[in-house]
Amino acid sequence: MNSDKAYLLGIIIGGGVFGSGKNTFTINFPYKQWGDIQQNPQRAGQISRDIMQVIQPLFSIVYGLMISYQITPRAWIVTISGDITPVINDLNKYGIKATGEIRKVASISRIAIDLIDDNIKRRFIAGLADTIGSTAKSHRKFTDDVQILSFEINGFQYQFVCELCQLLYSVKCYPDQVLWNHPNFHGGNDPYYMSWKKGFKLRVKLDQYAFFGAFAFKTKAESASVNRSIQNKSNTADKCENVKISGKQTTLHRDNNWAMLPNNIRGGIYLHHKHVCAVLGCPHAPYNEVLKLINDAGRYINPFPILCKDDRNRIYDIVNKDSILKNRHYTTKNYPIDFFLKTYFNDRTALLWGTDSTNGYPVSTLIDGLAFLLSANKGTLMGKRTRGNREDIIHEAIADPYSPSVILRIPDLLSVLIAEINQYAILIGAINPKVYEKLIIHDKYNPYKISIRPIKEQDLLCP
Repeated sequence: MNSDKAYLLGIIIGGGVFGSGKNTFTINFPYKQWGDIQQNPQRAGQISRDIMQVIQPLFSIVYGLMISYQITPRAWIVTISGDITPVINDLNKYGIKATGEIRKVASISRIAIDLIDDNIKRRFIAGLADTIGSTAKSHRKFTDDVQILSFEINGFQYQFVCELCQLLYSVKCYPDQVLWNHPNFHGGNDPYYMSWKKGFKLRVKLDQYAFFGAFAFKTKAESASVNRSIQNKSNTADKCENVKISGKQTTLHRDNNWAMLPNNIRGGIYLHHKHVCAVLGCPHAPYNEVLKLINDAGRYINPFPILCKDDRNRIYDIVNKDSILKNRHYTTKNYPIDFFLKTYFNDRTALLWGTDSTNGYPVSTLIDGLAFLLSANKGTLMGKRTRGNREDIIHEAIADPYSPSVILRIPDLLSVLIAEINQYAILIGAINPKVYEKLIIHDKYNPYKISIRPIKEQDLLCP
């Protein structure tokens, strides 16, 4: 292993696609709009130069192969031509089968052993960053002041993500976050949201990557530099072991037992992205912090939808197919829109229509749902997402004398609140930690993995 081969293996694992032939394979660079020749011809020209000045010489020197490329709406596709047997042999040496999309099946554990110094490690990482490391400006942490490099990994390769995380860690490039390909992270509010299979995002602060990582493509390096110039401060990352974490509510999704999830993950419910790290046994996970979350899990789990948004017919179809929700007695009330905003501004953490101070329906979630209902009725949604600030949407509706009132259906037992405006409706699950903590099941073999059993009506009757 040398630095040139390490880089080539990085781009092959990041974007390589193999068929049955022994004379060609392709490497997909999923640049989409970022590398679109119409939107940014200057960047597209630089990408072309990077391909011919970086990739072509290396494949020629290391493997004696030639390249060509084509541009599609979703990717730049580089075709590698010649006797590719040496490439296949190198992949086989590291336990990687040269079939299909490599990153969907690859493990880099055996390659990592041969990355014998930090320079060779950085060259391998650079190959991955040049293919699947996105420097789009949309990758940021909360504000433009924290710019992110996001490694985009499709499939369900949890172990690959963990291995890459640890490789970055070994060169002191501490990852900031992993968005796991799991319904608790891509559909944590709505158990009926079935489009959660969006892949992984392993996120590193750009400042951190600039100090400890590398790009071989000039295009990627320049894009990262431009993004960093937006920041008004420099950002560092702490070791994962030192990170303090806090949970957020997540629902019991219908796909938590989905067959493609690995066995050690399947069936669990996850309260934080580092909770997954602990279950996977990462040596850098903040285990004590994860245990604190688990010990307080009743606050964070919800057997009901946290917020489910849809047209009215679909919402009532969900209610009628759930025995607990269908058997509730609902009290129907009409509320003016300004009631919710006044309640929210009075106490943003308020729980409404509960039985004591620890349970009820969170007013902050009601505000989210109300913004959806108002936008849906105006026809201004993007899918199910609202455009603009939720409070502005509600203020605008309050100022409109023709805005309708909100119909609320409040159940006799804490379960889900139904809110409607015309043809659209939402479900909001109650926060009820004293009841929900009774649903938790601790895994016999992994102290960090928990699941929850389905809730029963008897649970609601005996809080």
